[in-house]
This record gives sequence, structure tokens and C-alpha cells, in this order.
Amino acid sequence: MNPSFEPVDGGAGITVVDSIERHRYALTTPEPVAPQPADTDRFRFPVETAVAIRTTSIALPSVISVHVRDESGAIVAQAEHFANEELPHGEYTIELSAPIKLYCRVESTVSVRADIEGMTIDFGNATEVVVGARSHHERPAATVTTTTDPVDVMAAVSTFGSALKTTSPERSYPTLRGHPPTIELGDELDLAGLEPPETGVTIEVPPEYRSIFVIAPLAYYLGARVRPGDEPRLRADHGLEYSLDGPGGFERTVERTLKQTFFLDCLARTEGLYPVALHEREAVEADLGLDFAALYDQPLAERLDAYLDVPFATIEDHLPEWKLTSHVEPTPASIETLPFVVDDLAVVRCASTGSVTRSKALMFDGGVETATARREDEFTRSASASTTRSTNPESGTEADVEFVSPEATDSLEEAWIGEGMPLGASKTSVEAYQNRLDRTPVDGDIDITVVCNDADMAEERDLIDDIYGNRDELPFDVSLHRDLTTAELEGVLSTQTDFLHYIGHVDDGGFECADGDLNANTLDTVGVDAFLLNACQSYRQGMALIEAGSIGGIATLTDVLNCEAVRMGRTLAGLLNAGFSLQSALEIARGESIMGDEYLVIGDGGLAIAQSASGMPNLINLKPEENSFDIELETYPTSQRGIGSLVVPYMDSISRYYLSSGVIGPFSITQNELERFFKLETVPVRISGKLRWSDQIDITDL
Repeated sequence: MNPSFEPVDGGAGITVVDSIERHRYALTTPEPVAPQPADTDRFRFPVETAVAIRTTSIALPSVISVHVRDESGAIVAQAEHFANEELPHGEYTIELSAPIKLYCRVESTVSVRADIEGMTIDFGNATEVVVGARSHHERPAATVTTTTDPVDVMAAVSTFGSALKTTSPERSYPTLRGHPPTIELGDELDLAGLEPPETGVTIEVPPEYRSIFVIAPLAYYLGARVRPGDEPRLRADHGLEYSLDGPGGFERTVERTLKQTFFLDCLARTEGLYPVALHEREAVEADLGLDFAALYDQPLAERLDAYLDVPFATIEDHLPEWKLTSHVEPTPASIETLPFVVDDLAVVRCASTGSVTRSKALMFDGGVETATARREDEFTRSASASTTRSTNPESGTEADVEFVSPEATDSLEEAWIGEGMPLGASKTSVEAYQNRLDRTPVDGDIDITVVCNDADMAEERDLIDDIYGNRDELPFDVSLHRDLTTAELEGVLSTQTDFLHYIGHVDDGGFECADGDLNANTLDTVGVDAFLLNACQSYRQGMALIEAGSIGGIATLTDVLNCEAVRMGRTLAGLLNAGFSLQSALEIARGESIMGDEYLVIGDGGLAIAQSASGMPNLINLKPEENSFDIELETYPTSQRGIGSLVVPYMDSISRYYLSSGVIGPFSITQNELERFFKLETVPVRISGKLRWSDQIDITDL
């Protein structure tokens, strides 16, 4: 399950392959190389596998962040776009922030040069280069067992901090926050020998599910023990006492405490392993009154004390946009989902059944009735005219499903964990998260399976045919199936594939096939990792796929017009192909259709089927001015590049790093700068409210 090394396809060099996350990255060389296994202990930083090659230089297929360290571990050079760094002969570790974390050990001279499209690392003469790789994939170290007793659940949550790889400010980097242990419900408490780190921090809350769930991410990030108390309170051994039930209420106070601690760690870590010029530090440092150089070396509890003295209003406008808010029903059924929510460093809110708006029918503005009035000639993707809608009791009917409306937040993504089908949030479950952990290594290309089971919907099939796999640096294997029978579709669903794009009809009986309906509830297992079920009311079939082994997907809540489904299918295909996660892709695509709100993510919305060329997917907001362009970048975190990662826009005028995620900018750039920026990768661009793609824009026409 560790990264592996393969020959570069059609060239010289090595390709590093992460067969779990379906990522690959090529290091090309001027001449063929013969990689030999190497000792991973030669690296200062953890790597899982390593090989040695002999070469004069290495070329990278994209511009990434490169840090060069000397034998002491000190950074002696940093390189990004348009770099030209020269280092004398010595022993160096070269860190490559690629989709797979890479390190190169050399003893030679080193020069790093970059242009608009790629980078070259030159060693002068042929020399041994030891290349080490580490997957961004994280697995829990153990499983703890707890009863449903809240005090036992507190003890289980207290073990989450054991997954932190450091208690220094660097734990704000996602790669230094390990996956918390998973939780199983049982008859006895068994903590699997796990203990939180000795941070001296304790969180006290009343012994009830709501309080425990809300503080779980904060307890994890602080490496804190959770204990019963009359009032929500944060304590430290050196005397700190801090109420977690402030003027905004308990949930908002916990959220602010998490965000404030995390953000100030991001600023303090610039004094440590990565002393980069950080935009957010420069923006707020003068108003904080903090000595980051001194704070960096202090114990976690003492840093925390200093952080909490800072008024939240001082930093509020500079915080990164939070990736995820998880709305969790405070019931025993939700306990096993906590480690996965915490792994995303999500904000947790607990809505009781009574505080959530529930209805028996969806009432969307601009929904199917309004859309039908506008396009009377269009058909929906419910059962075709030649069939009769099934009343299979296994599938249920619209009246069997309750819809919930979680409170909207300012996070990029919203998730619902509980009973009912959410409006405006993804519907996830412990099964989806566990399926992600159980994902098996797969050799070869990324597999995309397209099924079109209705000839009248061939327009979408034709539009997406040229989208999936149109990236030269990332190999795809796209297979197309038409008019499948129930047996044929069952065979497709049981075959291992990274992504299924289904175009057709779904009714109460399941997927409509050439000879009847296939109900996914009858399938014991499926081989589909992720899916888009672009059909009417497909969420039940999507949930059945999750229960049978899928990780996540996009489905529909109601009937959808064919014309709008085509628009959504084309947009989603482009975004997923560009490396956006399921949830991020849907969030962007919703704005492209009057029926975008009829779609929702089921399962793990953080799953991406492809890697972004730049490592982090981004969308450009572009506004033409008289002699320039105003540009904003919206960055979207992934499971590999989570919140706390660094982003540096590759533009001439920018020499600072930014925290992901959210909006970076605006910047004013010239036409030449914009043309060079567009050449880096194909990205979505929003101009005057409409979504376009950078490789299809003639800048001279703007």
C-alpha cells in the first residue's frame, strides 16, 4: 500500500504512483535510469519507500513548491515559479510538494530553475539521487471500543489526540495531523492502550452527547483529555481556565476557539521548519501583540494561553474559509462517525430533531414545476414513457423519506450525519467513511465508466466523451456502455472502477434497463468507488451503492429536466476531471443550473477522482478592466491538501504564500500575466457570473 516507482511511460525517468489515492507524478531524466531499492532511514522526514537512481538532472511536469535543506535541516533555498536558485556542492534534501510527498537526497551542486510550465533540478554531473515518497493517505492506528455511556464516550474522544504527529505549531499542516483512531460501539470500554499526548490541557463538558460531539475536533487538535464538568470549560495545568460557553453560545465559542488556535499556529509555524513569507501573518501581526519567535518554542498549553488573549475580532476577517461544518444528530448512532469528522477538522454542530425543519415534500424555488413551465418541450429523467413506474416496497416512495434542513454556515461544505435526507448539505454515513479506509490499491490508469441507458440522452454522453481523461499528464481509461440489460448493469456495478457516470432513468424500482429495473438494494457488493447518478430521484439508489461498498457520489433528490441534467453532467464532469472533490464540484456546478439544488452528495464528499495539476483545485473569478484584469482565486481543499496547506499563486507580482482555503486576492494583472497563468493548467473561470474554462477563453475578446 506504500507508493511505488514505475518507468516513465514513453520516456526516461521514474513515475511515483500512489495506488490508494490514484495519484502519480513523473520525474523525468535526460537518460534512462535503473532505480534500486534504498533505505528510508536516510531521510530526516518520514518516507514510506525509496529508490536510488543516477542522473545529471530531474525535470518536473509542473511548477510546485520546492524547499532545499542542508544537513542541519535548515532551509537554504525555496523555489516556485520563475525560480533560479544555485547552491554549491554539499549534502542536500530537496522537498517536493507534489501530489505525492517526495524528498530527494543528493551530494552535489544543485540548481533549481522554473518557467511557466515546469521545473528542472540540475546536479551538474551524474550523481546518485535517492528519492523517497510518502502517501498523503492516512489510516487510523487502532480502533477503540466504547459503550453508549457518555463518560465512556469522553474517554474514547480523549484518545483522538494520540494521532497528532507533533504538538508544535506545525500540526496545523494537514500532513502532521494523523487520522484519529476509529470507534466501535460495544459492551465494554477498551481504549486499545492509546493516550493523548502530554499537553496538560483538559476540556470539561457536561456528560451528554451534544457537548461531547461539539468539542471533539477541538479536543483532538489540542491533544486534550475530555472529562465531565458542570460547565463547558478549557483548563491547563499551569492555571489557564477558559469558558467555552461565551456570549455567542457553546457551539459558536468552541468553533471560534478551534479556528483561533489553528490560525495562530499557522502564523507561529513560520518560525519553524518552513520559514515562509505568509500573507496572513503580515496582515495581522502588528495588531496581535504576540512574539511568534518566542511562542514557537513554548509548550502547547502556554501558547494556547497567549492565543486566547487575542480578541477574536482581530483575526476574524483573515481566517481561511473553513472546509467543513458537520451537522451531527446527538444520538448513539453518530458516535462511530466522530473520528472521520475530526480527521477533517470539521466544525461540529448538533441539531436536535426539534430544531430542524422537516417536511414531506421538497419546496425549491425555481424547481421542476417552474423549469417545466419554461421548457414545456423537455422531458424529465424519471421513468421513460414506455415503462410503468414501479412500486417496489424495497425502494420506498417519496412519502417514506423525511427531509431535513441543517442551518447554513460560512464553511465551504456542509454535511449531515443522522436520519433524514438533507437539503443544502451532503448526506454521509459511517459506512461511506469505512469504505474509504478499506479502499484497495489499484494498478494502472484511473478507470471511468460511463453508462447511457437511454438513447434520448445521448447529448450528455457525447458532451462528456471528450472531458474525462483529456489531461496528458494523468492517464485515464474511459469505457462507454449503452442500453445495458439488468444483468449487464449488475456486472458493470460489480467491476472495480474509480468513477461511474450514469445517464438514464431511475424509478422506484431502480435503474431502468433494456429488460426491466435493477434495484441496487439487491446487490451485496459493488466495485464502484464514486458515482454520478444523473437521473431523477436517484438518491435511494445512491445510498444503496454506499451500503454495498461505494465511497461517495452525487445523486438527485427530485425529478430533473433532461436539459438541466445535461448541463449539470457536463459541468460536473469537467470539475471532477480537474481534481475537485465531489462536494466542491457540486457546490460550483449548482450555480450553473436552475435545478442545481436538486443534486446532493451522498457519502464521503471529500473524495476526488483525479488529482489537480497544481495540487489544489482552484476557480478563478475574472473581471476585465480597461488595461488589466482583476483576478481572485478560490481554493478548494482536498483530502490530500487539507485546511492549513500553503498556496502561492504563480504570478509575477506575488511573492507571498497564502493559507488555504477560500478566496485569495483580488490582484491586478496584465494580459501577458493572465495568458501565462492560464497555461499552467486548465481551470474553471467565472466571468460575469458564467463558468468557462481557461483553455477555451480568448483573452483578446474579453
